[in-house]
Amino acid sequence: MHDKPILVTGATGYIGGRLVPLLLSQGKKVRVLVRSRRKLDSRPWALHEHLEVVEGDMVSGKGTMDAARGCGVAYYLIHSMNSSQKDFQDADRRAAYNMVQACRINKVGRIIYLSGVVPDDPNLSKHLASRAEVAQILSLSEVPVTVLRAAQIIGSGSASFELLRYLVDRLPVMVTPRWVKSKCQPIAVSNVLTYLVGVLDVPETANKTYDIGGPDIVSYRELFEIYRKEAGLRKRLIFSVPVLTPRLSSLWINIVTPVPTRLARPLIEGLRNNVVCSENSIREIIPQELLSVRESIKRALARVRQHTVDTSWTDAGEPEIPEWVTCGDSAYAGGTTLYSAHAVHIRATMEQVWGVVKRIGGTNGWYGGDYLWRIRGFIDKLIGGPGLRRGRRDPENLFIGDALDFWRVLDIQKNRRLLLLAEMKLPGEALLEFTLLPVTSGTEHVTELRMVAYFHPKGLWGMVYWYSLVPMHLFIFSGILKAIAKETEGDIVKGPWRIKHLTLQRCSLETVQKITMTEAVTRNEHKSGQP
Repeated sequence: MHDKPILVTGATGYIGGRLVPLLLSQGKKVRVLVRSRRKLDSRPWALHEHLEVVEGDMVSGKGTMDAARGCGVAYYLIHSMNSSQKDFQDADRRAAYNMVQACRINKVGRIIYLSGVVPDDPNLSKHLASRAEVAQILSLSEVPVTVLRAAQIIGSGSASFELLRYLVDRLPVMVTPRWVKSKCQPIAVSNVLTYLVGVLDVPETANKTYDIGGPDIVSYRELFEIYRKEAGLRKRLIFSVPVLTPRLSSLWINIVTPVPTRLARPLIEGLRNNVVCSENSIREIIPQELLSVRESIKRALARVRQHTVDTSWTDAGEPEIPEWVTCGDSAYAGGTTLYSAHAVHIRATMEQVWGVVKRIGGTNGWYGGDYLWRIRGFIDKLIGGPGLRRGRRDPENLFIGDALDFWRVLDIQKNRRLLLLAEMKLPGEALLEFTLLPVTSGTEHVTELRMVAYFHPKGLWGMVYWYSLVPMHLFIFSGILKAIAKETEGDIVKGPWRIKHLTLQRCSLETVQKITMTEAVTRNEHKSGQP
């Protein structure tokens, strides 16, 4: 079994993105099931000689048979509780059944499932109930299952840590529901990974369920206080009141933190339950130094401050191309794509301009009209979107699939192109594209930088939304292009100007690129006198 590859599902998620390189570093063969192979471009281990990639989707079942074929062990790290899933329980259920079938037919030796601590409480939240149901489904076949049940996972980039960080950082006074008194047993992400890898070499852990937690049992009020001290913040005043429902709490958390309402609500509902390990037998089987809550928070904060966050909860989003971009005929807008395009000629190399473009967003800001972007981000948070606080994982580098404020990186070509897909709340679907083109101008290096917003409106409100923003685009886009030119320390040769002759109708991603690039090159060649 040791010679067979190990299947890791959820490999681009928070835990999976850390587990895969750990397994590879130990000389193990690893096969990953991912929805987008291109998203692995952001992983330094993507080209490892012992890594095999299979594209598919556990919820739909696509590719699951190919992924499980010939594997000795399979890690199940799929959790469908994200902002794109309206019914995460149903998605979790379907994914678990597909996993069981694939492992049973392909005679996989064991399934290792990372779940959550499920207390003996008849009033379980949907989030915890779904975790328990998945464990039951995975045990339906003869394939042995090892279940590791963790409470809050503390580490840089984890959803639990980000909730804690933003709440305490931003709120000197907190009015909380009664769950602030609930008990939890957090565990450091490094300890979780040690347990996940450790059970591989301990056969007696098959068909067993273990609770995994750190050495401390604390209330959420105490957790807030520990974070405050480690972050060097002034004392926070915390008042718990009985009138704050999970819905109201999730709406408030959506405004204050980067976590959207659809994800925040099941998390908040889960906080009403005490999540404390009911047994600790795993500590004898796989001994390790368990980090205290204080040390876990200290290490996570250091990672955030050093911009060395390996994976983040935002990584779970996929760079899915909308139907209208892939020639799908959208019934609600007749297939028409609206656009707003501006360009500028900058006396600088494409490398110099690209160096500025790829740093856009997050703590670097949007170069122009930042206060307007913040207003739009605040409005997005009010209506349940991700807003700007999600930021970006790395201030210098971007990869396909990365979250970028309320955008997702859909395509990136070094020194050429950055394409972003809007994840904000909109009456339609939107793309934002930055394109760099060389301009012939004697011996000087001149780069044309284009900024194009594409929008596929949904009904009348979509049209109203778009045309009400057209005047704003004129101001914001020109400001951004001027600011980028200033950042490159290059003079503006021409512009910014508005491009009025792009015509796009229900075209693919490749066609969008071909039309915009070809049109610009043709115009530049014409102006330079080339045939």
